[in-house]
Amino acid sequence: MKISDGFDARRLRPKGQSNWRFRIAATFAALLAMCGVLLTMAGIAGLLGQVPGLGELNSNRAGAAVVIVIGLFVLYISVWLWRRCRRRARQSMALNISPHLMKKHD
Repeated sequence: MKISDGFDARRLRPKGQSNWRFRIAATFAALLAMCGVLLTMAGIAGLLGQVPGLGELNSNRAGAAVVIVIGLFVLYISVWLWRRCRRRARQSMALNISPHLMKKHD
């Protein structure tokens, strides 16, 4: 097949928008996940009777349980946000088909 001199394959794919905001949001979600893991570990350490990591809040069992629940909630929200950002960032490069028909990569 003969290719003409003026052919440029980059013109065939439309130029998408920049995905810097999705990268920043995914970085924020990763930092939030790290905070959630640390909160959960501090709560577990408080339940096991180790040195309290959060002072008075983590010194009794009820406070430690609250710290664990908050840590798990923050971890859940951050993983949800990270997956949503990854899906949105890849969506601009993908075909325009229904999301439930595409393979799950995340």
